[in-house]
Amino acid sequence: MVTHVKVLGVLYILVSALGLLAALFLMLAVSAATGIVATAADPHDAAIALPIIGISGTALVTFLLLLSAPGLITGIGLLKYRPWARILGIVLSAINLIHIPIGTALGIYGLWVLLNKDTEGMFKTGVVPSA
Repeated sequence: MVTHVKVLGVLYILVSALGLLAALFLMLAVSAATGIVATAADPHDAAIALPIIGISGTALVTFLLLLSAPGLITGIGLLKYRPWARILGIVLSAINLIHIPIGTALGIYGLWVLLNKDTEGMFKTGVVPSA
């Protein structure tokens, strides 16, 4: 089960990194849209549109960052065999079940790994097992 915990930790980090990358690209797209509207639109129309673009873009980027952060934290905690990471991983795996298809697969795999009796024993001690 040691290998499965490591794989699950890496998967959580990868999925979260993709979310962070999406937030970065969205931030760049909103910045580009703001620049285009500021230079190409009528000043009166731009004065109305720019705050809307800025607020909605900031809200979406913040939303993506907040969705990605728990997975990143969980992945790092799982790789270090922290007891709290197992609990957080179970919660995130259950939530991921509704994100069809990749989240569902990650959720099922995560629940299978983290609810296993062998895995529970590894996280009680908090010590990284050898092999």
